[in-house]
Amino acid sequence: MILTTRSETVCYRIACDHKIQVKPLFEGEAWTLFKENLGRDIALSLEVEGIAKDITRECAGLPLGIITVAGSLRGVDDLHQWRNTLTKLRESEFRDKEVFKLLRFSYDRLGDEALQKCLLYCALFPEDHWIQRERLIGYLIDEGIIKEMRSRKDAFDEGHTMLNRLENVCLLESVKMAYDGRRGVKMHDLIRDMAFHILRENLQYMVKAGAQLKELPDAEEWTENLKTVSLMRNRFEEIPSSHSPRCPYLSTLLLCQNRLLGFIADSFFKQLHGLNVLDLSRTGIKNLPESVSDLVSLTALLLSCCDKLKHVPSLKKLTALKRLDLYWTTLEKMPQGMECLTNLRYLRMNGCGEKEFPCGILPKLSHLQVFELKQLMRTSYAPITVKGKEVGSLRNLETLECHFEDFSDFVEYLRSRDGIQSLSTYKILVGMVDYLYWENIDDSSKTVGLCNLSINRDGDFQVKFLNGIQRLICERINARSLCDVLSLENATELEDINIRDCNNMESLVSSSWFCEAVFGIKPRSIKPALIPC
Repeated sequence: MILTTRSETVCYRIACDHKIQVKPLFEGEAWTLFKENLGRDIALSLEVEGIAKDITRECAGLPLGIITVAGSLRGVDDLHQWRNTLTKLRESEFRDKEVFKLLRFSYDRLGDEALQKCLLYCALFPEDHWIQRERLIGYLIDEGIIKEMRSRKDAFDEGHTMLNRLENVCLLESVKMAYDGRRGVKMHDLIRDMAFHILRENLQYMVKAGAQLKELPDAEEWTENLKTVSLMRNRFEEIPSSHSPRCPYLSTLLLCQNRLLGFIADSFFKQLHGLNVLDLSRTGIKNLPESVSDLVSLTALLLSCCDKLKHVPSLKKLTALKRLDLYWTTLEKMPQGMECLTNLRYLRMNGCGEKEFPCGILPKLSHLQVFELKQLMRTSYAPITVKGKEVGSLRNLETLECHFEDFSDFVEYLRSRDGIQSLSTYKILVGMVDYLYWENIDDSSKTVGLCNLSINRDGDFQVKFLNGIQRLICERINARSLCDVLSLENATELEDINIRDCNNMESLVSSSWFCEAVFGIKPRSIKPALIPC
């Protein structure tokens, strides 16, 4: 077994048989590594090359420092910038190890406060944690690090651009998430240590993520000037009534991934009226404390995957809320005051014991950009449906996932949204659906599923499908042709048609539509999958 460590003490503690000190790179090796990370196709003038070699020497043969500093200089061809870089490195007074001086220099050189805040935010996660990009960008939006934009898609584009820039200068590493294959980022532990040094400078952060704590930090650690607290992934089982921290400026509290946390006393939130972001997702709580109802500054309340959560108090006063995530909870009823959340941009939830989403709420949530009314798979919960006209009233919607009870509701939605900008992604189910079949359908595509329906062509045919539909699934539909279902005139991006147990279907499309599609609309390849009963 080969172990690596930055501390020789660790070697002594575990009684290593042989200790091998990894020495710094030789000058030639360091210069080669610097050039590789600067870019093999970069041609340097003699004067710049001389300065670049001096910068490499300042890195003292430390590979991570060389990679990081070289990455920060990619694309720089101005002599003055190179000279300035060398001067700054030589003048650096970073008080710890030599490599920290180099990393702090790369951080300072970002020259963009939002980028710097983004990097520091990654330090709030446990060491060596792989952070899904979408999750991190969601936080950056909640925190205002990514400013409010015209659309959520624009904000996510900005977030991905920021993370790409941090990867390009080697301050973050790119990873591929094991459970879903999506892109993520990882922070090197030395860079995380450097970020901790910066966070501690203003005494406004408490970060004990992944520290395996069995009890909440002591009262003296909850100082009045705290702004951000991260206690992700620890082992405490309760927050008793003896804890009531007085932190008037605390704006972010991350208690997520504490699976053993089953109880939070009402007193805990009594003096935290400045909270903007509260994340309790993936905890074992059964009831959200009543005192959360008074956190009037909250802009994000995240409770996803709290699979024991039965009760959420009234949300009536939380009018500043922009993101509410109640997915995979076992709420017995819809929280009161939902109609008051008029600033909400993001709502993700499941049925909360309801068969139909209460009428009158959605039209009041006019700023919604994301509405995901998900179904809990493999549970006893009945699917929750929603009225088409109510969803159609959401004029700013970009992402939609919902279930319409019957075809008339779907048609009503299509008619009520006439002229609205196309959705970026959607997953719409219509009719009596077998959810075990639908569970693995990609949420990032544009999919419509029609199940157990009898279609009245005369009344519905003039309604066109959603723009940009990519996948259409028909299961047990009483129709002779797809054109009996809806007009496919707008389906120019349709790639996949899956037809299951439609015993009365005689043709996919009419000959007149096919001619129009081939010679006019020109859709991409359509792949029907006919599965007889």
